[in-house]
Amino acid sequence: MTDTGTRRLRATFIGGTAVLMWGLLALLTTLTGQVPPFLLTVMAFSVATALVAVKWVVAGDDVKDLLTQPRGAWLLGVSGLFGYHFFYFMALRNAPPVEAGLIAYLWPLLIVFFSALLPGERLRWWHVAGAVAGLAGTVILVTGGKGITGLKAEHTLGYVMAGACALTWSTYSVTNRRFDQVPTDTVGGFCAVTALLAGFCHVAFETTVWPADLGQWLAVAGLGLLPVGAAFFAWDHGTKHGNIQVLGAFAYSAPLISTVLLIAFDKGEATWAVAAACGLIVGGAVIASKDMWEPKKAVAGP
Repeated sequence: MTDTGTRRLRATFIGGTAVLMWGLLALLTTLTGQVPPFLLTVMAFSVATALVAVKWVVAGDDVKDLLTQPRGAWLLGVSGLFGYHFFYFMALRNAPPVEAGLIAYLWPLLIVFFSALLPGERLRWWHVAGAVAGLAGTVILVTGGKGITGLKAEHTLGYVMAGACALTWSTYSVTNRRFDQVPTDTVGGFCAVTALLAGFCHVAFETTVWPADLGQWLAVAGLGLLPVGAAFFAWDHGTKHGNIQVLGAFAYSAPLISTVLLIAFDKGEATWAVAAACGLIVGGAVIASKDMWEPKKAVAGP
């Protein structure tokens, strides 16, 4: 494997760790008690911002240089992080959670399709097949194998918000490749602005409820450290330098990991649907990564 191929593989693995961390999101969120979602977003992103700020100080980084980036990079980063959460929470306020969640989780499939627009990327049948298998597994997982009985007109706003959520995150993830020269640490600035904007939304839409005990505060800290912290830095690096199609297909592992962890902590039930979803999601990720494991054919010399 060439040095370029090795770096691409390493970046893909780093991006994949974001998916593993997002798998902790559901469990940690259930442990935060009754804290409303926008306030939880404020708190978690504030933790993430504080941690990266400490890293900047300890490492002696030039903070001004890290944050002085093109306006396009700032617009993309903030709209990606804040926009995803805003549309997702608005979807849940206006549509049933199962339907809203499934529509929002179209973003990995959209990443695979949108990746064909990137320079140097080619969309192959195994990328699509892997992403579709992951989507099928997610539908089985989220609905318990019962499927969606029917979308209702009164929830249209919620469905639109969920679609906007999927479109926002997939667009961010693919377009992020255009800003591959922007340091990943700049994501710390995006986290700070996201926390600020989420604070405005909390004041506008929610009633304040703080964590009730130390355990809930630790869960908030855990969110800010991993799924709402380090995960976004890892995803930034992966989408900029890794295999975007593989990352898109592998992203369907997040709801599977969430479900397995909930079952392990007695907050969910093991069923045939979980087993079937596991086969589809894992199998889909393996199929989508076909070109990462097959040796490249040697180019014949003159």
